[in-house]
Parts: sequence; C-alpha cells; structure tokens
Amino acid sequence: MAVKYEKLIPRFLSYVKQNTRSDENSTSVPSTERQTIFLNKLADELKSIGLKDVKISSVDSYLTAELPSNLDYDVPVLGLISHVDTADFNSENIKPKIVENYDGGVIKLDDDGKYTLDPKVFPSLNKYHGQTLITTSGDTLLGSDDKSGVSEIITAMEYLIDHPEIKHGKVKIGLGPDEEIGTGADNFDVKDFGADFAYTVDGGPVGQLEYETFSAAGLKVYITGKDVHPGSAKGIMINAIGVANEFQNALPSDEVPEKTSGREGFFHLLEIKGTVDSAYLSYIIRDFEREGLEDRKNKINQIVKNLNDKYGEGTVKIDMKDQYYNMVDVIKDHMDVVRIAERAMKNLNIEPDEEAVRGGTDGSKISFMGLSTPNMFAGGENMHGRFEYVAEESMEKAVDVILEIIKLNSNADK
Repeated sequence: MAVKYEKLIPRFLSYVKQNTRSDENSTSVPSTERQTIFLNKLADELKSIGLKDVKISSVDSYLTAELPSNLDYDVPVLGLISHVDTADFNSENIKPKIVENYDGGVIKLDDDGKYTLDPKVFPSLNKYHGQTLITTSGDTLLGSDDKSGVSEIITAMEYLIDHPEIKHGKVKIGLGPDEEIGTGADNFDVKDFGADFAYTVDGGPVGQLEYETFSAAGLKVYITGKDVHPGSAKGIMINAIGVANEFQNALPSDEVPEKTSGREGFFHLLEIKGTVDSAYLSYIIRDFEREGLEDRKNKINQIVKNLNDKYGEGTVKIDMKDQYYNMVDVIKDHMDVVRIAERAMKNLNIEPDEEAVRGGTDGSKISFMGLSTPNMFAGGENMHGRFEYVAEESMEKAVDVILEIIKLNSNADK
C-alpha cells in the first residue's frame, strides 16, 4: 500500500521500543527516570523538525512546543495532548511484530504459539482484514497507549511544517508523563500551555470521540495482623491474609470490570499480597456519577469500620484518593469543541463513536482546570497487555483527523 505519512510508523516503532513505564509507588515527577530520558529525546526531535518554544516544565514535566500560525488573522489556539508512559505490564525489550495484509486468521504472537490473537476471542480483529497490524511478541505490551498518540501528533506537526502551503492557526502540543498512574496532569499549567481548546489523542479504535468518562478514585488497603505460633493461636492470632479476604468478599461480587459494561461502575482489585503479619490490597474505583463514586467510597469506609470493630482499631487502614471526575460536567457547556471534531471525522467519512468511555484520560483533569479537552482516537486495541495491537491505517486516520481539525479551526472566524 502507498505510505501516506512516511515517518509515522518508523517513528512509532522507535518509540515503543523505549521502556517508559510509570511507577505508582514513586513520589518523583515523572515517576520514572526512563520517562525523563524519553521526553528529552522527544524535545530534541521536536526542535529538529522545526517546532518553536520547545521546553520541559520543571513543575509538571510536560514537554510542550508550538507550531506558529501562518494565518494573517486570529483563530483559537488548538492544543494536542498525549502521554508518554505505558501501563503496569512488562515494558522491557519490546519487539513489535508487523502483520501485513491481515487475512482474518489467528495471529501467533510468540514463536511457540502460547499467546495468539484469535478473532474468536478478540472479535475486533474482524474490522482489520487486509490492513497492516502491529502486535506484540507475546511477552510485553506494545505501548500504543499512548505512543500512537505521540507519534500521530508529531507526524501531523511535521506534515504541516513540510507543507507550508497548508494554512493553520497556532497549535500547542503537550506530551506528558504518568497518565497511567493517574497523576500526570495533576500540575498541568493550563495558563502556560496557552490553548483555547484541546484534545487528548489517547483513545482506542477509529472514530472514538469521548467527552464522558468515569469519575475515579484509587484505594490502597493496609492490614496489620498478629502473628503467633499456630499451636497456641486461638483467640490471639489475626491472620492479615484472612482479613484481606474478608475485605474483598465484603465488596459486591458482580461489580467488577469483567461483569460490568455500559454505564455500570465497579471496584477493581489490582494487587493483593501479604503474610499472616501484614497484607496489602490495591484497587481502582469507578462510577460515571459523582454521587455513585461517593456511595462506593462510603461502602469502603463502612467495610473498614466493620473490620476494625471486629479485629481492633487500626487493623485496617486505607489511603483513598479521588483521581479524576467525569469530564462531561465541564464539556456539556463547551460542546463546540466536540462539534469541530465530529465535523472533521465526518468530512473524512469516519462515523464518530461518542459512547461514554469506561476509563479516563488526562483530559478529564485538564477540563476541570478550565481547558475543555475531549479525547479522540489514537487507534489502539486491547491496550495494557500482551494482546495489544494497532493498525497502521488507524494511525493514519488519526493524523488525518488532527489535520482536518486544524483546517476547520483555521476557518473558524472566516
């Protein structure tokens, strides 16, 4: 097939091979040094292609840059945002595989065939017959979330620089850390960024346009047991692992990701570890309604009280913090931002998919900071694990949409 954007896929393949996994247990910004290294490399690249005012913030570690307007009149400043970190899955020694002209069959990821992409298991594959897929090698994630978005934004900027005949307003780009651990946009400087409206390029399949997300909280549970010899344990021992099981079993068994869909919220146990002496659990809590999120947090607090009443004060301690809120509470008053993206997609014969997203992006926090920032597709499927893949054609369409939004915005006041 003809290559539409010559550097898009080579750029993406180069990016995903660099480990930029974030770390929720870190207190630094970014949470990992490897993100800093990658951001510095990107800064050099942005300078080399001709973007202006390239800088990395000492406060939030966002890499920002500007494509100056080539218009002789003013239009709103557009922001494009994505994140450089990858999720909590093996990100070391990523070896992307390319499947050209996908025939609709089973794709063997590793040499032994232990891990496969099977359309019977992953029916999304049926959309990609004849396309070029980029997959994992079975032992790592791919990093399409969100190095697809990073690649697409930079490719669009380079395309405009290489084609000065295309008229455009000022565009600001922001490439940030730590989105996957929910802290990346905590200190995002909206005023310094200087955009009037923005999009995160961080969604899934072609057509996704998201302006309604979960409201979210994170939960860490610390359990202190009492370890004594089992032969004389009666009435004395408190088995922290047993208390952890009680905590988990006190939550609704059907309110978990694998049993919910649509607008149903959940409690998601991410990690559990422990001994008789101590145990630890990590959760994410999700609900579309703010009231629903508060109800879920209240349920957690009641479980903690019940267990401490049973085993003694201080047996169970928690750290529960809100992470982000449903951006529709802000976007509903700024639907013009959604409309321009809708129009861009329809101009390219892409049908917008505006279902509420069962997740969240940095755009959720940034919208509440005063910059309306819905989320558009970047192309990836099955994100955050070994079955992740993305189609080259999907990434090209994302660049197309970015360029079309910029084109429409350049005529905003004409």
